[in-house]
Amino acid sequence: MSATRRTLFSLTRARPTQSLARTVPRLTTVFVRRFASDFDYNAPGNQVDANPDGIRNLQDGLSDEPVALEDAPGSVDWSKSFDGLSQEPFEQRIQDILLEPVNPDDIEMKSDGIAYLPEIKYRRILNRAFGPGGWGLAPRGETIVTERLVTREYALVCHGRLIAIARGEQQYFTPDGIPTATEGCKSNALMRCCKDLGIASELWDPRFIKNFKKNYCVAEFVEHQGTKMKKKLWRLKGESWEFPYKLASSFGDNDGGSSSFVRGNSTFKSNSSFNKN
Repeated sequence: MSATRRTLFSLTRARPTQSLARTVPRLTTVFVRRFASDFDYNAPGNQVDANPDGIRNLQDGLSDEPVALEDAPGSVDWSKSFDGLSQEPFEQRIQDILLEPVNPDDIEMKSDGIAYLPEIKYRRILNRAFGPGGWGLAPRGETIVTERLVTREYALVCHGRLIAIARGEQQYFTPDGIPTATEGCKSNALMRCCKDLGIASELWDPRFIKNFKKNYCVAEFVEHQGTKMKKKLWRLKGESWEFPYKLASSFGDNDGGSSSFVRGNSTFKSNSSFNKN
């Protein structure tokens, strides 16, 4: 009787009270050894697939390089072409829309003191100037995914003319955030391209930013309710601090003890209250 048949025979005759812990491993070992000796690992179709589910790691790149268009009358390959660049000014109506002063009510303020215009506001201005469908972003290369950054180059095309080229970028923290980061990268490239059209150009003017902060913003020391760290942050006037931050009344604790506060990237200790004025 072969080893395999003897093992099967002993398994079928095992009493209910008898442990199978000794029989099953013997059976498995026999099958594995016989299979390994007869299996041809180099035969077509027998190679081990390192990714059997076909799931692609986005951190390896998106492989979304623009498809090269065939040369056809009237077609423009915007991944390479500079067609229409600086050909002629747009009509006066379009110029007035693009160059109108930015509305202070549309400007947002980051907590680190950076003023910006939300990307949807740029899209609305382009829609007013060129009409929905009269402008678009054309990728100029494939998406590059680094350890913490997504970047891609785009071209802004308006009324069939190349207007500007800019590279967008967006950080991400986990691989699950890469798809969202690609959209943020596209929006970032759009805002950079709009600089060449003069849209919200005040936001790159240091003097305008200084006056905007003076008239519309306030910097206050706030406390993180979780870590109890204090730092100086910016907000728009008329807005209030939201969780996890609250307005810090002083650097010191209520009992006169010391507490920590942050200035830049450094942490300090203080025993006295700061001047509220």
